Amino acid sequence: MVDNEKLELAFKLGEAVFERNFTDNTEPFKGLGPAYLRSSCIDCHPGYGHGKRQTSYPSTYGNGYLLAIYHPTSEGSNDGAYISEVTGMPQTLANAPFLPPVDGSQIRIEWKHVTAMESGLPMKFPDGETYDLIYPEVTIPESAFNTNPKPTNYAVRLESTIGVIGTGLIDAIPQDSIIAQYKEEAAVGVELNPSFWDKGANDMAASAWYKFTVPGTDSKGQPVEKMLKRFTYALTRASLQDGPGANAVWNITNVTRSDRPYLYTTNAWAKAMSENESVLKAIMADPTSPYYGDGSRDSVQHMVYNLLRPGTNQFDNPWHKFQAEMSDDQFYNFMVWHRGLSIPRARDLNDTDVQRGKELFISMGCAHCHRPQWTTGDDNYWSPNNISLRPLPKYPHQKIYPYSDFVQHKLCMKNDIHGSWCRTTPLWGRGLSLANTGAEDRLHDCRARNEVEAIMWHAYSKNSQAYFAAAKFYQLSKKDRDCVVKFLRAI
Repeated sequence: MVDNEKLELAFKLGEAVFERNFTDNTEPFKGLGPAYLRSSCIDCHPGYGHGKRQTSYPSTYGNGYLLAIYHPTSEGSNDGAYISEVTGMPQTLANAPFLPPVDGSQIRIEWKHVTAMESGLPMKFPDGETYDLIYPEVTIPESAFNTNPKPTNYAVRLESTIGVIGTGLIDAIPQDSIIAQYKEEAAVGVELNPSFWDKGANDMAASAWYKFTVPGTDSKGQPVEKMLKRFTYALTRASLQDGPGANAVWNITNVTRSDRPYLYTTNAWAKAMSENESVLKAIMADPTSPYYGDGSRDSVQHMVYNLLRPGTNQFDNPWHKFQAEMSDDQFYNFMVWHRGLSIPRARDLNDTDVQRGKELFISMGCAHCHRPQWTTGDDNYWSPNNISLRPLPKYPHQKIYPYSDFVQHKLCMKNDIHGSWCRTTPLWGRGLSLANTGAEDRLHDCRARNEVEAIMWHAYSKNSQAYFAAAKFYQLSKKDRDCVVKFLRAI
């Protein structure tokens, strides 16, 4: 932990990395762009928490939305591969003279109301109290894409950020414990994502694992023992030190560092920028530009295309050798902060209503997915090469209460998450959302404006893996529903 390991100064300096805006020209937070999503981490994580629901896309404080732009496998499907013309986290901002891969001003978010539950449950509780569910429809016209080629046959889903608190504790859970959770759920017949669980082998699937290189070797070094993915909605990352935070502080801002010497871009965007007349003219008029070359149109075009490509090492290439924009010291401080960020203490646990809410939460079956308790292991964490010799906060052998099984499930909501499967979101600390951010928005795209809406979305379809638990909530009295909400706000 931070205090015990004398990392207080590094923690405070890392907090500044999280809260400060990156720029394209001012030290020590220099290097923003050339294309980017946000200029600071806290923009997406207001109060260190969940992003807030937005009615338009332009970048504002609290907008934690990422766009999932993909080729749907069928009309209205949530599934399908990401388009290749923009990055998996599409950028909507850019530094002059460049244009953003997606023009954010052309993105439209329309919030629609559910008129009837697919499951058949009335939108009125038996005691007469009504509830309202909304969901987003997002449209992006082809004209918004500053790429060559422009994408066709695509759909859009929204995903918002989750809280960054307590992620170091999650990193410390032994992967054998998470594997045991998969086995336990499979044993009782829970359908699990085949990308993570091989039903025939009764074991983890090959794609459930993430590989890292041995500290002290280059990127071609032998991989260490594989690690089980546990972070992000889509379960794409296995270690906090490689993501989500370590990854996001690079690709959200496009700030390079020694272990991330490449830009988070696409060839289609680089090509479009190298062909854009306004971009070329602006650079040709600026001999100080790193993209200037010999100043001729052909030279500038060649420089722009090659330096904006994702495959170009920004520090070692034939065109212009940039310097790392985030130092190893800054990245280390950021990871001390990120791994050292604690979880708020639960509140009002002796309150009789909170205790009643907990009893109902468990009896309804909510705890099957929102598993309350875990125990951390030795916490022999993995670190990237550039900070591997420095200590990070550790959490060995502690009981923690994240309220998640760290397994993906399907809720089968209208305009659901891209990929249809979503990791169970930890509930700890979420009860402070209103106090910290001014909003209670929940679920992956902030469609639920409060706890009741979040729960009832679990019952939208009878195909939802949480339908029966949510249907039990529907049958509760007003008093008991309020107790469940009070419990959720206490943890």
